[in-house]
Amino acid sequence: MFDGVHLGHQFVLRHVAQTACERGLASMAITFDAPADSRKPILTPLDEKLTLLQTTGIDRVEVLTFNEALRLMTAREFMQQVLRDRLGVHILLTGYDNRFGHNREEGFEDYVRYGRELGIEVLQLPAEGEVSSSLIRNHITAGRVAEAARSLGHPYTVAGRVEHGEHIGTRLGFPTANIEPACRQQLLPAPGVYAVRVLIGNVEFGGMMNIGSRPTFGIHEQTLEVNLFHFEDNLYGSQLTVAFVARLRNEHRFDSAESLKAQLHADALQAAKVLDMKI
Repeated sequence: MFDGVHLGHQFVLRHVAQTACERGLASMAITFDAPADSRKPILTPLDEKLTLLQTTGIDRVEVLTFNEALRLMTAREFMQQVLRDRLGVHILLTGYDNRFGHNREEGFEDYVRYGRELGIEVLQLPAEGEVSSSLIRNHITAGRVAEAARSLGHPYTVAGRVEHGEHIGTRLGFPTANIEPACRQQLLPAPGVYAVRVLIGNVEFGGMMNIGSRPTFGIHEQTLEVNLFHFEDNLYGSQLTVAFVARLRNEHRFDSAESLKAQLHADALQAAKVLDMKI
């Protein structure tokens, strides 16, 4: 899946590009789209994944639709029908723990044997550190966005569209953009307040984001609200991308709007310090 395109994936992809160059071949990364009915949250929506893969030096990225026919293929059928016949693979490099085929019952030695029969050289790469998509999901779920970034090799991001909210932040002196994520399957960080960098078009702004249900005002629906520093324009309908830098605190209920306002001022100062900027 290359979910996250993390440091372990990048290690594999560098070796694919290097091996292709040494053999006079084109390099290709083969990945899958996430089934629309999948209950497992993803780290990277497909468009972001393609962008990240294209920065690794790979010549071509092939996206396979994970439908029922593909799911039921054995490893040998997949190697013959998809890798050899459809995609023209000459050399297959897999991660140290990569398994494929229906029920994933076979392993590397089986792939090597099938490869000999089909004319595909199969190579296995060693492990590269203790990085996995599962580890990164655990970090994100717990709000450990800085740790997730170290495993990804880049900040964790969520893209979305600015929608109308209830303007609570404006009344408190901290106007916020209410974001509707573009990908409903994407994993969101734990509720809390974060220091973030926000990309609008080609311009980046610093800010702070709250993920939560605004318990001070008795609201229970989860929202994603970002306050941008040094920004006063209208954002409604805009597309933006939020990069999570650090978690500042948990979300909790305040006794009054004034108490919350004082905390937001402290949050803004802390976020600015984390982002190394003035507000």
